[in-house]
Amino acid sequence: MKPAGVYGRVPPHSEDVEKALIGALLLSDDAVDQAIELLRPADFYKNAHQSIFSAVIQLRNEDTAVDIISLTEMMRTMDSLDQAGGPSYIASLTTDLPTAANVDYYAKIIRNNSFRRKLIAVTAELTARAYDETEETLELIADAEKQIFDIMDSSTLSVQYLDAQTVVTETVNVIEKLYHAGGDYTGVPTGFTELDQFTSGFQNSEYIVIGARPSVGKTALALTMAANMAVHKKIPVGFFTLEMSGKSLMQRLLASEARIDSSRLRNGMLKHSDFSKLTEAAGRLYEAPLFIEDTPNIKLLDMRAQARRMKKNENIRILFIDYIGLIEAENRGTVPRHEQVAEISRSLKSLARELDIPIVALSQVGRQSEGKEPTLADLRESGSIEQDADV
Repeated sequence: MKPAGVYGRVPPHSEDVEKALIGALLLSDDAVDQAIELLRPADFYKNAHQSIFSAVIQLRNEDTAVDIISLTEMMRTMDSLDQAGGPSYIASLTTDLPTAANVDYYAKIIRNNSFRRKLIAVTAELTARAYDETEETLELIADAEKQIFDIMDSSTLSVQYLDAQTVVTETVNVIEKLYHAGGDYTGVPTGFTELDQFTSGFQNSEYIVIGARPSVGKTALALTMAANMAVHKKIPVGFFTLEMSGKSLMQRLLASEARIDSSRLRNGMLKHSDFSKLTEAAGRLYEAPLFIEDTPNIKLLDMRAQARRMKKNENIRILFIDYIGLIEAENRGTVPRHEQVAEISRSLKSLARELDIPIVALSQVGRQSEGKEPTLADLRESGSIEQDADV
């Protein structure tokens, strides 16, 4: 994305740094690998440099050494040599660079300038749209958030690998802490002893799916887990309830916590002794670090944004979503539903990694599982759910 002089100013860039980096690539294969980790062709301001870097990536994909001759031939094959200035321009890029040692420094400058240009372009577009009274305000705000988060997501391009020494040390430290703690769970305990012994609690970064037919008790199970965590363990819990209102959810929690038949609570046929139980249960729930979002048919983007806010503001340690089928994908109406669900499932898995908390999502199971024990293949709407789930 290259805005053309928004507000009459030249967008952030450094042609000299771009030249220096490309010159470094022609001198060192290691420099090529470093640059490819941090940059994409669109990060370069000058079109010629975008074309050159595209050819460099293609050469690397073909395991061909990058030098002036191979790059020139590749660009000739890609029909981009003349528009990039021809062989003479490519050859000139190595004349002013004695070493490739600074490639990481150059790449970060180019990337930061690219982020600034993207930000300028996005804010200029949003400013223009904000003056357009036909634009829906809430949609504009949601789109603004999405575009800003897209820029933030692209900022984590570089992959940092870990050596075995680091991983072994961290793992042994965890084992030692567990030993001294007397066998506490490594994850967030659900309150169901056998399940916790099997999983050692729901682990950070895991994407957990609870699947069952309608009216079997998925929500009841999730609510019981959430209550065990928030009410009894004081663990901050986020709960997205897309199927029922927050008040209906709290009514079920109150009935469960007070040990009162929920039907009596709904129809008002309560006994006098029930009120003291309700008061005690309400007191416990009032103090619980439980945070509920009950927007129906919430869009995937909005849900991710809310989850980030819950993590930042309330430091939630686990997130429940009831249920996957009611989340709306951003591309609704343009692609088949199973592809939308696949996108939603992948997004939830990546969100668990990003927030470093377990995400527990409820999912419907298909009618074909009636009368038998359901399998992963029975999860409705997309096979991606069973592929993405950790538990």
